[in-house]
Amino acid sequence: MPNFLENIFAHLKHAEGRVVLREIHGEQFVSLTGGELLDQVHRVRAYLRRSGLQPGDRCALLAANSIRWAAFDLALMAEGAIVVPLYSRQALADLVGMMKDCQPCLLFVGDTALGDGVAQAWPEAPRRVLFEEVLQQPGSPQRLPDTPNSRQDSDIITIIYTSGTSGEPKGVCLNVGNVTHMISCTTERLDQLMGETHEPDRVFHYLPFNFAASWIVLLTYLTRESILTLSADLNKLADEIHLASPHYFLNVPTLLERVRRGVEEALAKRPAMIRSVFAKSRDAWKRQHVGRGRALDGFWLGLGRKLIFGKIKERFGLHLRTLICGSAPLSPETQQFFLMLGIPVLQGYGLTETTGICTLDDPRVPVEPGYVGSAISGIEMKTAENEEIVVRGPHIFPGYWNRPEETALVLRDGWFHTDDQGEVNVRGNWRISGRIKNLIILNSGHNIAPEPIEDKVARLLPAAQQVVVVGNGRGYLCALVTGTVEAAAAQTVLDSVNPELPHYRQVRKFTLIAEPFTIENGLLTANGKLRRAAINARYASEIKAMYDVAGVREAASGKHA
Repeated sequence: MPNFLENIFAHLKHAEGRVVLREIHGEQFVSLTGGELLDQVHRVRAYLRRSGLQPGDRCALLAANSIRWAAFDLALMAEGAIVVPLYSRQALADLVGMMKDCQPCLLFVGDTALGDGVAQAWPEAPRRVLFEEVLQQPGSPQRLPDTPNSRQDSDIITIIYTSGTSGEPKGVCLNVGNVTHMISCTTERLDQLMGETHEPDRVFHYLPFNFAASWIVLLTYLTRESILTLSADLNKLADEIHLASPHYFLNVPTLLERVRRGVEEALAKRPAMIRSVFAKSRDAWKRQHVGRGRALDGFWLGLGRKLIFGKIKERFGLHLRTLICGSAPLSPETQQFFLMLGIPVLQGYGLTETTGICTLDDPRVPVEPGYVGSAISGIEMKTAENEEIVVRGPHIFPGYWNRPEETALVLRDGWFHTDDQGEVNVRGNWRISGRIKNLIILNSGHNIAPEPIEDKVARLLPAAQQVVVVGNGRGYLCALVTGTVEAAAAQTVLDSVNPELPHYRQVRKFTLIAEPFTIENGLLTANGKLRRAAINARYASEIKAMYDVAGVREAASGKHA
């Protein structure tokens, strides 16, 4: 049976005259056919052979998403290299740390500035090679075969560094067998979504290829009858999506939450009649969705779809069937908001160590807001001690690069321990409730997952960019709130949330932080997750102030710091 790489090369050969990849530049597409992409891959392979690359050598890729990135990735894998994809927006210190860990022999960069930055931070960095420097060189005098070198299922094909939420990033090794199985699973779900259509999948993509799930969907698209459009400017996503007019595309919750807030804020500024229609049609949809429709609900819902819902959906183009969302659970309210617009959002869950995906909603059945779908084919999932999700199957990574002790901690008795807490319902759908390492243990002995509290406060406080609950080893919970937030507004939200919670889960005090947490200031991971240890260290004095003697007295009244 061919592996995933052999399937990709065979498909590109079959699509020799058909567009498979394109980039958006302004309002224009820069497109490549399958044959043109193979030609770029051939040029890179010829360069690698002239450079003396040996099977198993590590090579780093540091660049934004592009057609060239895909060509270099395919060429490196085809020549037997181990690809180390790096995030172009990540802090230089993190990038250098990753490369020192895996010691690549070559660093391929998308532009000079990226390479110069690495060289300044690490004078001993491997030789830097620009994409253009390779692609402008002539190909091999004798054309290489349009097939990859032979690879075994156990061969390591990539090292993807984890985001490092609670420590140094670790290099996750994935092998040929992991990726081949995963692409069979993603292909199955996309076949279910697209049905018997005879047109190519229209796909848009903006998430960085150094993320496992993002990379897996790229490889999946390259095995399908697809036209994949790559974003070239994240500041113009709305225009790019409309121009690409996709059938589906992968998202993170942050973008979908931002779209929902933007729509609601825009509608709040519209004339009273439009606001009234939106409110009545939204309420009608909610009642019908739970089987409690009233006599006039059909009228209001039809009016809302014609005047408002349909126009919002049109912004995604004329072909949209669904959105796919991963990296973190999407709030049920936002998932229901898109469902009301006629756009189902399929959720998935997974980790780098599970080749990006463990669960994914089945597009043939109604989505269940708050859940991340059922387990993909060929894998097992269950809960262990402390409601931890454990997984086993052919998608589980063989280990961390040069970290046997840490590998042994998470791979036990054939099961991978995810550190995520969750539960599965009678339909087989999973819900993710928190991270075990994020648990806050009060000095009363109560164990508290901060994520549900943070999510609820953030939903009710739209001006907040982040909400971080703290209190490990303390007597009560406090919070750090970033963004342009008024203290009175934050207090009002806490006053509405706290009565619904047991006393030990109530947030007694908060501190407003003007500067948001970002990737650049080291307080978010590369995929936007909170680096809680770094946040606690950076704001140690502010946290301490909320727990001083005066603070204890004020806590009873809920005053902010």
